[in-house]
This record gives sequence, structure tokens and C-alpha cells, in this order.
Amino acid sequence: MILDGQGRVLLFQFVFSEGPLAGTAFWATPGGGCEAGETFEAAARRELFEETGLVVEDPGPQVAQVRVSFRLPDGRMADVDQRFFLLRTDDFLLSPKGWTDEEQRVLTQHRWWSLDDIRQSNETIWPAELAEILISLRLPLIGAR
Repeated sequence: MILDGQGRVLLFQFVFSEGPLAGTAFWATPGGGCEAGETFEAAARRELFEETGLVVEDPGPQVAQVRVSFRLPDGRMADVDQRFFLLRTDDFLLSPKGWTDEEQRVLTQHRWWSLDDIRQSNETIWPAELAEILISLRLPLIGAR
């Protein structure tokens, strides 16, 4: 999870127009799977670079772990152990240069969300527990009560 100086979290919108997920749209934090032999921390660093262009030595502390089952773009079901690391950053210019062909097709936009934005949204946001995770961090967040 990437938080800016205002305590907002960066989310990407995924919109699928074809294949088994056609008609599906959701917002999610940057991330992805571990490659063979890769630690969760190394995967977080790699995915951060691939999806945003940011290069960091330390992806931040692990702040959450969520087990979830979901359908992959090819239609297969996946049971995933997700780890969330917290990276605080200043404003930066996001670079899509590391996006895969699939990501270029389905990542339609990105934006910074406040806690209130997340709580009030009718859109699907992953992880589903994102608001609770942010609150548990006890950080100064816009919209925290």
C-alpha cells in the first residue's frame, strides 16, 4: 500500500472487457504475485517498480495479511496469501513502463483515495478490508474518526 503525505492510498482501477472476467471492474492496491524463490518483500519491491516506476530498497513494514480466493483473468481460481506493506511517499509521477500487455489493457486509471472515499464508495475495492487495515495503522488519515 502506498500512502501519500495526506494519508491517501493509491488505487488502480481494473476494467475487464473480454474473457472470463468481462464486465468486471474493481479498484485495488498495486501488487502481484511472488515469482519462484522470491520473498514477499522482494515481490513487493518488484511489483512497486513494475506498476508505478518507484524504486525502493525497503517496501516498508508488513501491515496486513489476507487470504482470499478469486478468479484470475484466464478464468482459473486462485487461493492467495496476500501480504500488504506500507510505503509512505511524497507525490510522484507514476510510470506505466513496467506494465504487462494485460495490465495495459485492464488498468484504466489510478487515483489517491482518502479513508472517507473508501468508506463512501459503492465501487468494489480490494482488499475488501482496506478501510479496516488503514484504521488499524493508527496513522493520521483524512476521514479517520
